[in-house]
Amino acid sequence: MRQCGLSFSRCPVQLVQDLEATQVELGGLHARDQLAWAEERFGAQFAVTTSFGTQSAVLMHLLVGVAPKVPVYWIDTGYLFADTYRYAAELTSSLGLNLHVVQPELSPARMEALMGRLWESENPDDLVTYHRLRKVEPLDRALDDAGVSCWASGVRSRQTDNRAAMQPLERLRGRWSLRPLLGWSRRDVYYYMEEHQLPQHPLFEQGYSTVGDWHSSGPDDGQGRASRFGGRHQECGLHLPETLVEGAGI
Repeated sequence: MRQCGLSFSRCPVQLVQDLEATQVELGGLHARDQLAWAEERFGAQFAVTTSFGTQSAVLMHLLVGVAPKVPVYWIDTGYLFADTYRYAAELTSSLGLNLHVVQPELSPARMEALMGRLWESENPDDLVTYHRLRKVEPLDRALDDAGVSCWASGVRSRQTDNRAAMQPLERLRGRWSLRPLLGWSRRDVYYYMEEHQLPQHPLFEQGYSTVGDWHSSGPDDGQGRASRFGGRHQECGLHLPETLVEGAGI
């Protein structure tokens, strides 16, 4: 593993005190070196998340190149496309991912019986509830149970207004959030997948530039997350300090 300029031995207090400098240093490193730093810095308390969406193969490929044993957490909301389940199986097998599947406590049928089809509601609070029950609470619970203090995700700054304001490393809901691909463009993602011959999500060829739950994703003419939930919500809550309504997204 190639050492970067960052100190691997910084204790939590030092990391907080030196956060601004660490953010600058991380921002100048390649994504694979950011992952290597986090794995060395946090050890068994480091994990990565994935959605197995149209761009997920990049972060997974980078991870197995530097830290193949790091656990990968995937939230199965119960509303994913059949193609997503098959794509997840393909990537997990071909890359040898240490995959952990996270599921909500409420089954889709039980949630719908008690609360209705929340994603169809025009009330923003219902979408907040949906994301909290299907995504945020299950992931936070799984990371808490595993003692994870830092998790990496594949968010990019050009995806939403919220993500445009992110730093490579920040505190988020009680733990560190690392974003190795924050500065990557769609073109960067495309060329990386081409260079390494990574399989694409089957729905990409059908016009889906982003893939989430079946009821909130569709062919989008390259609009990306701006098309989620008919343009009403761009964020799922996982990458926000708390699930609050922010006008066009939570």
